[in-house]
Amino acid sequence: MSIPSLPECGVARFLTVINGPWSTLIVRELLEGPRRFTELRQALPGISPHTLTSRLRQFATHGIVTRTTYAEIPPRVEYRLTPLGEGLRDVLEAMNTWGRAVPDPEPDAAV
Repeated sequence: MSIPSLPECGVARFLTVINGPWSTLIVRELLEGPRRFTELRQALPGISPHTLTSRLRQFATHGIVTRTTYAEIPPRVEYRLTPLGEGLRDVLEAMNTWGRAVPDPEPDAAV
C-alpha cells in the first residue's frame, strides 16, 4: 500500500496528519509520557479500538510516535511521542489557551 504524499501547505499538512479530535486527544495523552494501548483507551472514553489503532499506525507512519514491544509474557507494547511528536506540545498548549478563552454561548444567542 503506498502512502499518499502530503500537501505543501503547512496548515493543510497538519490537518491531514492530525485528522480529527481523537488524534489531538491521543497526542495530549502521550505528551504525559509513554502509554500502553489499554491506558490510552481508558483515558479516552468513547474511542473505539479500531480508531485508536488506526490513529497510532498513522502517527507511526508519519514519525510522530514509536511503538515498542517488550518481550514479556504477555507482550507489553508502549507508544511514545518522537521528537517530532513532542513538537506538538506548543500547538496543543495554544489550542488549550484559546479554547479556555472562548465564552459559553448566551442562551438567547441561538440563531
